[in-house]
Amino acid sequence: MTLLAILLATLAAGIGSVWVAALLMDAGMDRGRHGVGPHHLLSLAAGALLATAFMHLLPEAFESAASPHLLFGILLVGLVFFFLLDKAELWHHGHEHGHDVLQGHDDGHGHGTGHGHVHAHGHEGGHGHGHGAPAGLRTGGWAVLTGDSVHCFGDGVLIASAFVADLHLGLVSALAVLAHEVPHHMGDLVVLRQASANRRAALVKVSLAGAVTALGGLVGYFLVARLEDWLPYFLTVAASSFVYVALADLIPQLQKRLSAGQTAAQVAWLATGIVLVTAVSLLAHAH
Repeated sequence: MTLLAILLATLAAGIGSVWVAALLMDAGMDRGRHGVGPHHLLSLAAGALLATAFMHLLPEAFESAASPHLLFGILLVGLVFFFLLDKAELWHHGHEHGHDVLQGHDDGHGHGTGHGHVHAHGHEGGHGHGHGAPAGLRTGGWAVLTGDSVHCFGDGVLIASAFVADLHLGLVSALAVLAHEVPHHMGDLVVLRQASANRRAALVKVSLAGAVTALGGLVGYFLVARLEDWLPYFLTVAASSFVYVALADLIPQLQKRLSAGQTAAQVAWLATGIVLVTAVSLLAHAH
């Protein structure tokens, strides 16, 4: 009975939070309706990811008995790993687009007229993406999915631990996880929808990452005593992915010359993301 409750609760928390986030975004928030545009959601996503890392995951990790030096080492290794993962993603897409250019038209002077020729100038005018990726492509997708999966696995272990202790505590924990994941998953969906033009694919990918919560719950039910010592490291790895995506992918897109009003709106949405995640995390921690 306890195992069934854990599986249902972790699925509801892991996937339910993704669908709630998607519904909120599809209500018009990411299409410029109600005065809210995609650049506002980028700010919200950056704030949510940074707050998830610094106000939720890392404090939880450092409250444990794990060595701070080891945790900071894992954080550093995680940042470098996701940087290399980003490089691999860029190399893969660059290889594909380079092949497309070779197959494109020639202008008679040995220069391809495909879109890849323009991509080489992505940094000019301050309008290119920070990574120099092909136009329309945003990296960070794999980093987000990896970090999200690790984070969700940890959430599943936490929910399982609560259910093993007390059924009521388990339900409250699952509800708290669902609530604090909503603003974070909005950030994930923004990143994934930029990395791919297919909105449904982005939703499926983030939902699959959310489903890892159930795997964490299942493993946690049988190995809760052993896995408890590993949770700080799971949390730190997840935090490194969110910090990397926010600082290397999202914030560089916001670094454009804007009017005072647009800059204020950007800062306000960034602060909103931080406040939302921090408030919900504090409430969850209190419960």
